[in-house]
Amino acid sequence: MTRGDRPARLKATGVSRRYRRSGGGDVVALDAADFEAQGGELVLIMGPSGSGKSTLLAIIGLLDPADDGAVFLNGIDVTRAGEDERARLRRTHLGFLFQDAGLIDRKPILDNTALPLIYRGVPRRERENRAQAALEAVGLADRMHHAPGELSGGERQRAGLARAIVCNPDILICDEPTAALDAATAQDVARRISEMKERGAAVILATHDRDLVPLADRIYEMRHGRITEAGAPT
Repeated sequence: MTRGDRPARLKATGVSRRYRRSGGGDVVALDAADFEAQGGELVLIMGPSGSGKSTLLAIIGLLDPADDGAVFLNGIDVTRAGEDERARLRRTHLGFLFQDAGLIDRKPILDNTALPLIYRGVPRRERENRAQAALEAVGLADRMHHAPGELSGGERQRAGLARAIVCNPDILICDEPTAALDAATAQDVARRISEMKERGAAVILATHDRDLVPLADRIYEMRHGRITEAGAPT
């Protein structure tokens, strides 16, 4: 089956998002955007701060509803899903990694990584085994009992990635995960993120870092809430 013969893991058609100004009138954060990501590919969403990248990720990641348009997850229209259903779909199908890894300071990295499995009702022993495997996959096997404050910035991002992939999501959504890292560490974290596509996941990475272009299978450019597909890197 070719890519065009199967439904996109994630697809958005004509999605828009508007916010009310405090002084009146609307701000158009996202303007009739079309987007899709297939399983087994890494898609970059590129653009400067304020271009609408995070708004798009919130909508396709089922964190926020769109004002207009439609969102499809694994070929199913989820546009009108309620809050509880969106939460269930996120737990079942999606993993998230943000610029701030969002780790809980008082918990060791192993417990941080296992946290999504608790919400899925996975037994404790299995949670620990799967969390250890995820940490090994990102090169943190020797740091799993450390607290987040004992890790470097790059290690914290890799720990955040382990937590994002511990449930083996269909879709991995990353919002500026390398922005606060030096160039070498950013490349290492991005390379580990890109390995998820080998598992068949759709990997979506919003960034303004052009050094990540060689990792992409497809690129979208955003400006002022509008999105255009730039194709694959050459």
